[in-house]
Amino acid sequence: MTTAPTKRQMKSAARLYAVQALFQMESSGQTIKAVCREFEVHRFGATYDEGEFIEGDLDHFRAVVDHAVNWQALIDQMTDRALVAKWPIGRIDPVLRALFRAAGAELTQMDTPPKVAITEYVDVARAFFPEGKESGFVNAVLDHMAREAKPAAF
Repeated sequence: MTTAPTKRQMKSAARLYAVQALFQMESSGQTIKAVCREFEVHRFGATYDEGEFIEGDLDHFRAVVDHAVNWQALIDQMTDRALVAKWPIGRIDPVLRALFRAAGAELTQMDTPPKVAITEYVDVARAFFPEGKESGFVNAVLDHMAREAKPAAF
């Protein structure tokens, strides 16, 4: 028998799902409504041959995706300022782009403490790139974004 996930685990899962949803929206051209419905119906807590998906915090998932879509221009500009001039957001890996948009939504539009957002999204990066150097890159970019978005927290 499995134990119920904690609130923290559910928020972490919601962040991972939000990055996946934002990636899927960009790569498939589907609407926010269609993608969110798919995640809510088929992914949250689903069981597949590969294993069980943890139940995510649905409200947190919806807020991150909604803010990432509605504030994308602002978030992308902030991300561009955090990246090297020769590497604008349009040139980076689409998974990382989705991750920066989700994290940017939390940093600019939600009450998530910056250090929590950074730690959580570095963990998401590790989930997608377990052997790569992307987690250090994500940490550096998010630190820059967090200092711009919430300087008082530092």
